[in-house]
Amino acid sequence: MTLLAPEQDDVKAGSLHTKRLPGWAAVATAVAALALSAALVLGTGIGNWVLVIVLGAVFYLIGFFIAANAVEGVRSARNRTWSALIHAACVLAILPLASVVWTLISNGVNRLDADFFLTSMNNIGARDPNGGAYHAIVGTLEQVGIAALLTIPLGVLGAIYLVEYGRGRLALAIRFFVDVMTGIPSIVAGLFVLAFWVLIVTPIFNDGRPGYSGFAAALALSVLMLPTIVRSTEEMLRLVPAPLREGAYALGVPKWKTILRIVIPTALPGIITGIMLAIARAAGETAPVLLVAGGTAAINFNPFENNQSSLALFVFSQATESTRFSPDRAWTAALTLVALVLILTIGAKLLARRNRLTR
Repeated sequence: MTLLAPEQDDVKAGSLHTKRLPGWAAVATAVAALALSAALVLGTGIGNWVLVIVLGAVFYLIGFFIAANAVEGVRSARNRTWSALIHAACVLAILPLASVVWTLISNGVNRLDADFFLTSMNNIGARDPNGGAYHAIVGTLEQVGIAALLTIPLGVLGAIYLVEYGRGRLALAIRFFVDVMTGIPSIVAGLFVLAFWVLIVTPIFNDGRPGYSGFAAALALSVLMLPTIVRSTEEMLRLVPAPLREGAYALGVPKWKTILRIVIPTALPGIITGIMLAIARAAGETAPVLLVAGGTAAINFNPFENNQSSLALFVFSQATESTRFSPDRAWTAALTLVALVLILTIGAKLLARRNRLTR
C-alpha cells in the first residue's frame, strides 16, 4: 500500500466536488431572456406579449444551456435543459386549464345569486333581468343520476367479465364494440335513443305519441358513459398484481369473493376516477338532451314525463339568445356545471379514500 502525499490527498478530495451554478443563475437568465425578447419583439413591433414569452423561453433555454455547460459540463447542461423543457411542458398544459377556470369565474360571478338558483326561466321575457337555472339543475341531477345508476353496474361488471372470465371470440368482440362505442359522437347516441325509445317504444304506452322525457336523455347519456367506464375499469383491474389473486386462491378463497374483497378494493380509486370522467362527459352533453328531452323553461321534477332541460342545454340556449341578460346566465350556468362536477369528484374521491383507510 502506498501513501499519498498531503498535496495529492487534497487533490483527490477536491476532485469529488464539482462546480455548481448558483441558485440565482436561473432567475437571472430568465430575466435577461425576457428583457432581450421584449426589446426584440416590442422594439421592432413584430408581435405582442405572447411572442415575447415564447421567444423569451427559447432564449432562456439557450442561455441556461450555455451557462450550465460552461460551469458544470455538457452532461449536466443537457440534464438541466431537459428538466426545463419538462417543466415548460407542464406549464403549457396548465395554462389553458387556468385560463378556462379564470374565464368561468370572472364571467360567472355576475349572476351568482339566490334568484339564479331558486327560479326557472318560465315566463321570463327578453327584457327581464331575472330568471335562473333551477329547472336545468334539477334536470342535470336527475338525468345524470339515472344514467349513473344504469351504467355503473353494467360497466363495472362488464369489465370484471373481460378481465377475470372473458376468453375467446366473445371477449374479443365485446372489447371491439366497446372501443367502437368510445369514439361515437354524442349526437349518434341521441339519434339512437330517439329512433328506438322515443319514436317506437314510448308511443305504445302513450296513445301513439312520442314520449320526450328526461329518462330518454338518461338513456342517451348511458350509451356515452358505458364504454368509458368499461375501458377505464378494465385497465385498473389489470393493474392489480397477480400475487394478490394467487394468495387468495392459495388460502381457498373462492374467485368471486377474491374479486369482491381484494381485486375491486385495490383498484377502487382508479375505477372511481374513470366513473367520474364518464359522469363529467355526460353532464356536459347537449345534443342528446336536445334531441330526446326537448328542453323546457319550466321546472319538471318527473324525468319520465314531458320535456326536461339540463345545464348544458341551458348554456346553449342562453348563449344563442340575443338579449343582453342571456350571456351572464350562460356563464353562471357553465360555472355551476363545472362546480357540480368538481363537488361530485371530490366527494367520490373522499369516499374511496375513507373506504380504503377503514379496511
